[in-house]
Amino acid sequence: MAYLREDEYEPQVTEEIAKHVKAILGLLGEDPNREGLLKTPERVAKSLQYLTKGYREDGEAIIRKAVFDEQYKQMVLVKDIDLYSTCEHHMLPFIGKCHVAYIPDGKITGLSKIARVVETYARRLQVQERLTVQIRDCIQEALHPLGVAVVIEAHHTCMQLRGVEKDNAITTTSAFSGIFLSSSRTRNEFLNLIR
Repeated sequence: MAYLREDEYEPQVTEEIAKHVKAILGLLGEDPNREGLLKTPERVAKSLQYLTKGYREDGEAIIRKAVFDEQYKQMVLVKDIDLYSTCEHHMLPFIGKCHVAYIPDGKITGLSKIARVVETYARRLQVQERLTVQIRDCIQEALHPLGVAVVIEAHHTCMQLRGVEKDNAITTTSAFSGIFLSSSRTRNEFLNLIR
């Protein structure tokens, strides 16, 4: 995904965050006025605005920009969508893959819209469990398909860089609706396809 354009950053927000980042640098024992850190507060402020740009986006509106009538009633799967989000507990990244499927009921959407919905909800302070459900609910509400399935597999740097320091731990979450809940055959087809 592209960076925010310069005119998409909110100058007052950037300035306010930068002021706090400068104070944090001092509290950490750094000299925020040394050459290498002079522009760091503004860079961090812009980085945080980018990492949370999903608050300014509407997932359902994204899907509704590209809805088409189609009588296809089989599974539509977009798998291995790169996912970058920020843990709301430590404000550290979690990174992984998202797999999304739905079974249309007369309406389909552009495939890139599925990836954009993942991006919209990932670019907020998150927990993986809520993120999984938000993606499912957005697609369910926007398209009213026969069912939606979402699985996220992610590495959490808050577990890798601090605390228990477990590099290889992967967290997997899932959320299902409609036929993916009621039909083990459909659910298993989805799970087999993402393996």
